[in-house]
Amino acid sequence: MTAQPETMGDGLITYELDGDIAVIGLNRPDKRNALSDRFVIALGQAVARATTEARAGVIHGHGKNFSAGLDLAEHSEKPLFEAVKGSRLWHRTFESIELGEIPFVAAITGAAVGGGFELASSTHIRVAEESAFFALPEGTRGIFVGGGGSVRISRLIGPARMGDMMLTGRSVSASDMERWGGVSYVVEDGTALTRARQIAHRMAENAEFTNYAILNALPRIADMSADDGLFTEAMVASLATMTPEAKQRLKDFLEKRAAKVQAPTS
Repeated sequence: MTAQPETMGDGLITYELDGDIAVIGLNRPDKRNALSDRFVIALGQAVARATTEARAGVIHGHGKNFSAGLDLAEHSEKPLFEAVKGSRLWHRTFESIELGEIPFVAAITGAAVGGGFELASSTHIRVAEESAFFALPEGTRGIFVGGGGSVRISRLIGPARMGDMMLTGRSVSASDMERWGGVSYVVEDGTALTRARQIAHRMAENAEFTNYAILNALPRIADMSADDGLFTEAMVASLATMTPEAKQRLKDFLEKRAAKVQAPTS
């Protein structure tokens, strides 16, 4: 039975354990879930907790929007070094999602703007509703991405498209973002969270070591030379095969207790 969500970080985050997945909600709907440092600290605490008691996670926004990004009122008052430290805080928190121990799905509704898009890009699968939109208005605000977007978003959609979004401030639809590679699934309005939960439950069924290797080996291999990447792949593949869970799963398949891969349905 699904427990009722509890709150963390003075109510900025909701946290729910749904079987083997953790559902983390951004809970500042009156501000379109704009992200402050305090908000990011609470998010990091929820992610750390999820890592200890779940096998996959979902991040979503309460209200109409995923997140409208950086809380500009807070940011505009920061001295230079405080701004640097704030950016590095975001980096550490989002890295704990991207290169953590369990996979995360972002359920995107409404705005995924600036820091909200940066947060979404740190998750492993992004599910966006048809009416969702993405923007990087930093150029019009006189600022620059500070939550890891220059690396993560650029790798998802390419530096030219990211630069276009930052220079023009234009919004990009969910369908275009899927075509660009920034979104994994586009779903009907009102269904993103349900679909994200389904995907998270499916990922939670995987072998834990394989999930960990996918999260941590793939992005590092992408930064290596081909030869180094192939060597690393051989090491990780061999380690994965040696785990007791993998041995049992392979035995189940060979003895016809596991389902075969099926063709996709329309």
